[in-house]
Amino acid sequence: MYENLVLYFFSGTGNARNVANWIADTALEKNLQIELVDISKIDRKNIPAPPADSLIGFCSPTHGFNYPPVIMYFIFRFPKSNGNKIFLINTRAGMKFSKIYFPGLSGIALLLPALVLLLKGYKIIGMRPIDLPSNWISLHPGLNESAVSEIQHRCKRIAKSFAEKILDGKKNYRALFDIIQDLLIAPIAVLYFFVGRFVLAKTFYADSNCDNCDLCINKCPVKAIEKVDNRPFWTFRCESCMRCMNECPKRAIETGHGYIIGLLYLIDVTAIVWLGMLSSKYINLPAGLPFPGLINFTLESLISLALLVPGYRLVHYLIKLPVFRQLIEYTSLTKLKFWNRYRSAKKYK
Repeated sequence: MYENLVLYFFSGTGNARNVANWIADTALEKNLQIELVDISKIDRKNIPAPPADSLIGFCSPTHGFNYPPVIMYFIFRFPKSNGNKIFLINTRAGMKFSKIYFPGLSGIALLLPALVLLLKGYKIIGMRPIDLPSNWISLHPGLNESAVSEIQHRCKRIAKSFAEKILDGKKNYRALFDIIQDLLIAPIAVLYFFVGRFVLAKTFYADSNCDNCDLCINKCPVKAIEKVDNRPFWTFRCESCMRCMNECPKRAIETGHGYIIGLLYLIDVTAIVWLGMLSSKYINLPAGLPFPGLINFTLESLISLALLVPGYRLVHYLIKLPVFRQLIEYTSLTKLKFWNRYRSAKKYK
């Protein structure tokens, strides 16, 4: 049915990259010309239009129940259709307990890009989530090798089966089976995109094992890590893709659970007090405004985000002090020995 396939992907720890490779292998078996494009390595502002006879695919992880901003902005800038057909894939946080596989949640990860591409004139012929091992080790330890291996091999079969159908000219909208639950969590995806991801970008820090090898800086797919005060510093460009935490050879990158909770608490209290002072002196909201609680919450969130920048800079400076550094390190769950990293994805190409 097709002669050419252009497959764009973004990957942090390797899940989406592996799916892209599995689909590419299937395309090669059918004698298609295949172009695999890692969007972290190209100019994402000046995107050439794909050939009119090409099938186009997008493959990306799910961050905050959405495609990460780096690939969403890429899709926003993507040229209008030349009559192309498109399929969309998202990798999401799969888990395995005993013999039972548990799926992740997609939210608007496929719905939003599908809508954007439809408006650009593309025809969507496939939408499929792939439940690869969860790499969100800020929230839970990495899965053991056995569970990772079994999930990977299962997902390889699923991905290749999906590719077989699409490349044979069939349609597959498996993602729409979850549309009710996806729409229910859509507000969370929106809040994460505009607020949550900026907070999570500030949870990473380099502990005392860091030897300044700069591997995390050089390997970051979105160049979000900089050197500040001779230590790695995560900027607001961070996509929380987990590549740095999972690939650090010294296991020096941690999630600061203790300090981020304390910092956010202090910022929130400051924001509430500050907002109260501003409201009493300068802000006179008209009576009868709908959702006054929502207005206050929005203002508090904006003030909190504004305070987060200097607050985290201060933490980054204080972490040079041994006492402060030890306090942060020993209130981090990722510091625990049993808290596995997720390094296994690259084994299953």
